[in-house]
Amino acid sequence: MASGLFALLDDIATIMDDVATMTKVAAKKTSGILGDDLAVNAEKASGFISDRELPVLWAISKGSLVNKLIILPVAFLLSAFAPVVVTVILVLGGMYLAYEGAEKILEWIFPHAHGHEKVDLEADITPEQVLAQEKKKVKSAITTDFILSVEIVIIALGTVVDQPLSTQIVVVSIIALLATVGVYGLVALIVRMDEFGYKLIALNPEDNTFSDKIGRLLVQALPYLIRIIGFVGTIALLLVAGGIFSHNIDFFHHLLPTWPGIIKDFVLGLAVGIVILQPILIFKKIKGKKTP
Repeated sequence: MASGLFALLDDIATIMDDVATMTKVAAKKTSGILGDDLAVNAEKASGFISDRELPVLWAISKGSLVNKLIILPVAFLLSAFAPVVVTVILVLGGMYLAYEGAEKILEWIFPHAHGHEKVDLEADITPEQVLAQEKKKVKSAITTDFILSVEIVIIALGTVVDQPLSTQIVVVSIIALLATVGVYGLVALIVRMDEFGYKLIALNPEDNTFSDKIGRLLVQALPYLIRIIGFVGTIALLLVAGGIFSHNIDFFHHLLPTWPGIIKDFVLGLAVGIVILQPILIFKKIKGKKTP
């Protein structure tokens, strides 16, 4: 009886160790998406009235949890009954990541103006209109989160697709939960960074104190921090995409065998992204000419 109990405990410990190891691997593989997710959501959660930032972020977080509750069962069913589909979706997701990364790099090299809705600051805006705009932005953020969540879940699942289904469920669920709690927790800290800075500046009536300097630093650093996160996230997107191609497509796997892995993955991701980007740019150009 005792020996059987110890054997059971040993099996549980082994399973937990395997889960911890696979979770670390999955977290590393999805780090690029998480970085991009962080940058995108930090941008989408900013721009609201100060006292509405956290309620809006909470609404987006709840939407993100619902997204993952929808995506996870579908992903596990595919893994159990059609694992080849997981690989296909993984490669398609890699193509999307490569395109997204290449598009952002093109934007850095050849920046162009984006169309934004102009807001008349002098016009009287009713609370109902403010809430309507808020709901619109929240809906847009949740839709973007759904796309990113699919990528995170599929990439995490791709790292454990050869493991037992129970291990897949535990590992991918942990990654999905970390993606929501971790990303939106950091976003909350980022979007409130300037507010905390203003409070430090107003902490005392004296001018140019230590708290004033720290406060101004936090306020001025916020836009740069979001840009840095966006830059790192873009590079990580291309690395993740290249890694997907290298590990799941034989041609790319045997290509450039003497190159360091990180350089090879970046070049593959960027090259595929540029190839995908070209016809899309041509289509947009033709569509722009036809639009009066």
